[in-house]
Amino acid sequence: MAGILDRFTSIIKANINDLLDKAEDPAKMVDQYMRELTESLAEVREATAGVMAEETRCKRMMDENAGEIAKYDGLARKALEAGNEDDARQFLAKKQQLEAKNEGLTVAYDAAKANADKMRQMHDKLVSDIELLKGRQEAIKAKVAVAKTQDKVNDISASGAKAEGAMSAFNRMESKADEMLDKSNAMAELNAQPKDTADDLAKKYEEAGSTAAVDDELAKMKAEMGLN
Repeated sequence: MAGILDRFTSIIKANINDLLDKAEDPAKMVDQYMRELTESLAEVREATAGVMAEETRCKRMMDENAGEIAKYDGLARKALEAGNEDDARQFLAKKQQLEAKNEGLTVAYDAAKANADKMRQMHDKLVSDIELLKGRQEAIKAKVAVAKTQDKVNDISASGAKAEGAMSAFNRMESKADEMLDKSNAMAELNAQPKDTADDLAKKYEEAGSTAAVDDELAKMKAEMGLN
């Protein structure tokens, strides 16, 4: 009994903040802590039930003994009414024995009741604390989840910065490529043979003469065919 109460007290006094300070992942740590508390609650509940059962047993024995006392008191009275003092004396002797026994039963019951009351109070306190910590557990896990999400956002932001840097580098490379192409075109233009203006004019007149000859032959053919 004392060991159970001592262990229970240490559970109630446990400082979750000390555990969290040592935890790499607070969400996992609070889950572990709550599992341990839940297991302890099951043990405390079982112990409390045993103590309450002892209280009930002591109360039942005390009540049964009180019933026996009342019974022998009634028998003694009936014996006196019947004029049987010896019988009445025996009944009263038995009653006194039961009354002496009742003193011990009362002491045992009072102690059992005090233990049961204490266990019930601590059981209820543990249940209340667990419910309170469940709310804090969810809050802690929510904060951890938000922190992890923020880390992802930060990573993505860093990737975006890298993309912007790559875009700037591509712009510089494209500008350099344009510069190289322009320079290459300029070199090709400079390397080309200069045009001969006289040759171009000669071709113009040669083409004009060829066209006149074709026109003359066409007119002659039309005259022969009577198509004029």
